Amino acid sequence: MSNEFPHSHLLGVEELSSKDITAILDLSESYISLNRKKDKKKTILKGLTLINLFFENSTRTRTSFELAGKRLGADVINMQVSSSSVQKGETLLDTAATLNAMHPDFITVRHPDSGAVNLLAKKVNCSIINAGDGSHEHPTQALLDALTIRRRLGKIRGLTIAICGDIMHSRVARSNITLLKTMGAKIRIIAPPTLMPACPEILGADECFYNMSEGLKNVDVVMMLRLQQERMSGTYIPSEKEYFHFYGLDKSKLSNAKKNALIMHPGPMNRGIEIDSELADDINRSVILEQVEYGVAVRQAILELLAERIKND
Repeated sequence: MSNEFPHSHLLGVEELSSKDITAILDLSESYISLNRKKDKKKTILKGLTLINLFFENSTRTRTSFELAGKRLGADVINMQVSSSSVQKGETLLDTAATLNAMHPDFITVRHPDSGAVNLLAKKVNCSIINAGDGSHEHPTQALLDALTIRRRLGKIRGLTIAICGDIMHSRVARSNITLLKTMGAKIRIIAPPTLMPACPEILGADECFYNMSEGLKNVDVVMMLRLQQERMSGTYIPSEKEYFHFYGLDKSKLSNAKKNALIMHPGPMNRGIEIDSELADDINRSVILEQVEYGVAVRQAILELLAERIKND
């Protein structure tokens, strides 16, 4: 397996080839089946240590990494940054040096600054996994999204996928655009002008829309994004009510997409702002809970692939 995955870290999707992505998705399939069994344990990571270092709040990502590590037999430590030496003024690099001295095998990092995870990877001797860095990347989210799409629609290549909402501040959007394009999908981004990057073509999307109804015409997948209020300084939308009216997903806007278009959201959802509750809970079209489920499997696959590198180095 190490020959299929030639990376020591997972810092972003930009470094992944279509072969790398396929290897992760294929291995993730086996973990979906395992996680639905009564006995979910394997010993692939026995003797290895995973530290989850989250400088930002997280429910889905941190919990799924914890589950992934424990189900594979690793010793898992969740660092509480709010009660760590970071709060006493310790720098990221000093924290990295401290953790590195304890000889962990993996560190999963979420940090509010873009590029912080890449910097950390240069200072430690273990595998670093990017769990989200600022507005830059969130590679495991893009991988689980790709897995969800592939399982529901049977393919990624040739699909038209609309990513809608707060494009400007979204690391999920950036990672998904890169990964899904690599796998052969056509990507549209849809946002109000205030939440669209100044040069949207830099992101690599095929088309850019400012009108939801136009942007959703004949798409196969509608991926909604969370409003990243914590990354906004100033006013980007007139009001939440007005935002929902023009850019929130409801039945009227969705009617422009293909009849069985999938509905996705990385969570946490702001119901009635980004998406109507009826659509979010539609078991026939919404795959939001499947995204959560497959997140554990994808993170198990990544840990296994990186572990093979560790064992062979």
